Amino acid sequence: MGRYKRPEIKLVPVPSPNIIPERDVDKFPVLEALNLGIDFGGLTAVEEFNMAIGCTEIAGLIGPNGAGKTTVFNLLTKVYQPTRGTILLNGHDTYNMNTVQVNKAGIARTFQNIRLFSNLSVEDNVKLGMHNHIKYGMWSGILRLPAYRKGEKQAHERALELLSIFDMQDLASQRAGSLPYGAQRKLEIVRALASGPSLLLLDEPAAGMNPSETDELMENIVKVRDAFKIAIMLIEHDMNLVMGICEGICVLNFGKIIAKGTPSQIQNNPEVIEAYLGKKKEN
Repeated sequence: MGRYKRPEIKLVPVPSPNIIPERDVDKFPVLEALNLGIDFGGLTAVEEFNMAIGCTEIAGLIGPNGAGKTTVFNLLTKVYQPTRGTILLNGHDTYNMNTVQVNKAGIARTFQNIRLFSNLSVEDNVKLGMHNHIKYGMWSGILRLPAYRKGEKQAHERALELLSIFDMQDLASQRAGSLPYGAQRKLEIVRALASGPSLLLLDEPAAGMNPSETDELMENIVKVRDAFKIAIMLIEHDMNLVMGICEGICVLNFGKIIAKGTPSQIQNNPEVIEAYLGKKKEN
């Protein structure tokens, strides 16, 4: 399988301190964070975080360990409520939303540490991601009424369709915990897609993968974006993956953004190089 080659992209300003791909400029950014910040016990963990993601963009959030990347994901998904700032999702303020409401509004995520229901089947894990789309009520389920049977048939067909993205439909009846590590990572992505997001957040999706699996993941992330016409934002330490598929990249260090731009701009940014490699000692 050949490595995906990211096309050159032009980033343009939107009416805020942010940039998105030129092709998305006539639509609302799927996500806009404005002056976002959070304090824990008087200590500032994230400060003045400003970022926009175009509605079909593959974006990257990178930085050294402890820079605050997962904290940003937790803010966007309302695991943490921001101390200050605004989060707009498809142009709507998510103020006072909780994690469930944000998910229904269009954000789905995966985690650094795999969080599957290991004892359930692969298919059942995907079905759990469809909670936003269940049409039948509790009594229909208890009494096995026609609405329940129809809903279950539709859920089964949709689960197999989603699993086929990663050629996993033949694994539908297997126990999720019995899958190889790479397949569990893919299942997490499929389960997140099952909620019908407009923005998919991937927290270190290539963690633990070998180079071949990472190459396949790169192609699959692009395939997901193109098939579902959604935006994807990822935290990742594998720079080959980040530079290979991300269009806009935001670099975080000590809770603050130190650079934003295209992969080529980020690779040549002195502040980014210093954050990752340290400052050279003067002779």
